[in-house]
Amino acid sequence: MAENAVGWLDEDDGGVVGGPLIEAGPTGRGLGAARALLVGVLLIMVGNGLQGVLLGVRTESEGFGLAVSGLVMACYFLGFMIGTRLAEHFLAAVGHIRVFAALSSMASGVSILHLLWINPTAWALLRMVFGLCIAGVYVVVESWLNDMATNATRGRLLSMYMVSSMGGLTLGQLLLNGADPNGFELFVISSVLISAALVPITLSATSAPPLVVPVPLSLRQLVSLAPTGVLTAFCAGISHGTLLGVGAVYAAYEGLPNSRIALFLVAATAGAIAFQWPLGLLSDRMSRRAVIFAVAAAAAAIAGFMLLIEPGSALSLVLMFCFGGATFPLYSLGIALAGDWVPSSQLNGASAALVRTSGVGAVIGPVIGGVVMALTAPWTFFLVLVGAHAVVVAYTGWRIVARDGIPVAEQGECVPWPMRASAMAVNLLRRPPLPLRRNGRP
Repeated sequence: MAENAVGWLDEDDGGVVGGPLIEAGPTGRGLGAARALLVGVLLIMVGNGLQGVLLGVRTESEGFGLAVSGLVMACYFLGFMIGTRLAEHFLAAVGHIRVFAALSSMASGVSILHLLWINPTAWALLRMVFGLCIAGVYVVVESWLNDMATNATRGRLLSMYMVSSMGGLTLGQLLLNGADPNGFELFVISSVLISAALVPITLSATSAPPLVVPVPLSLRQLVSLAPTGVLTAFCAGISHGTLLGVGAVYAAYEGLPNSRIALFLVAATAGAIAFQWPLGLLSDRMSRRAVIFAVAAAAAAIAGFMLLIEPGSALSLVLMFCFGGATFPLYSLGIALAGDWVPSSQLNGASAALVRTSGVGAVIGPVIGGVVMALTAPWTFFLVLVGAHAVVVAYTGWRIVARDGIPVAEQGECVPWPMRASAMAVNLLRRPPLPLRRNGRP
């Protein structure tokens, strides 16, 4: 088996059996052009982060109610899940530049339209369309980054993409303090930021890269190969959807000022940035299932302790930093665990299945969170987070006892996975093909 510019070649039949490892060719532009793309990603994520926290606060001030607010915020993740599939069809039909320009323009317009129709039904539909647009933009950008990457720059590009994605989300949440959430200014700022992302990307990406569509892998097949990875991705989706979907709603109903609401969410995303790489490295050096067990247990314990802490206090922010540092890397760990057991030829398809699985969890999380808070009290927001991670702890602990894992030396590399990234991002991973392991499952 030998590596070429497209993928891993099977010398018996000459066919491509692995995911693409694209070297810089005629369309490769190096790190300089990639930085322009990443600036565009940063601007989009700033606008996205601002809109997410802004709508969470406005649903409370507009009197939508906790359950309805959860449904409205969940529609973003539903749209995101749909958008990752539709984007591939759009790209094949009209190309990357047109798709990016159309979706970015639509997302910018949707941000403003929230001001025209202030009611739950309209906001739910707009939130779904916005999620669809953002998902399509991610697919376009990740395709371009794949085309620009070489084996020498692949790791740096993925790291830069991770920082741009999470850093932009963090900056956007902080912008909540820039104006009155009950006014129109923050909606305009979100729209302008998303529109501004068109400038660096459309000017730098002058030719369309080839579209790489993942080889399909059914969820049933993936569960048979890596059940722990699938469950981890699903529960991580519930946690992330709950935190990002109704976290601001919870904080607003607890009476936190806007500055504290922003810091409440920023602390979690900052923790994600701080802990992604250390936990990934730790999982490369010891049993990955053991790391998942410990990280999920820590997240459940922190969320449970938050029930005893005064909302908005300095200690609560420290704990949210630690909670974000545990829950967000859990998704990367789940993908890495699944990657240890999936053949290289099916890695793209497995990643697509995990993105969908996590997306389903992200849709369910805000709905459950909103309903539970509406039926009981806002503080039960943390009980949903405890429950999501407790399931991972219980199942992973049982699998550790019931099934042997693979030796640490045979584990692949755990790479920080940008939150809500599409399956296209897997092509930025540099990993040799792994044989299908038929003895035991993780």
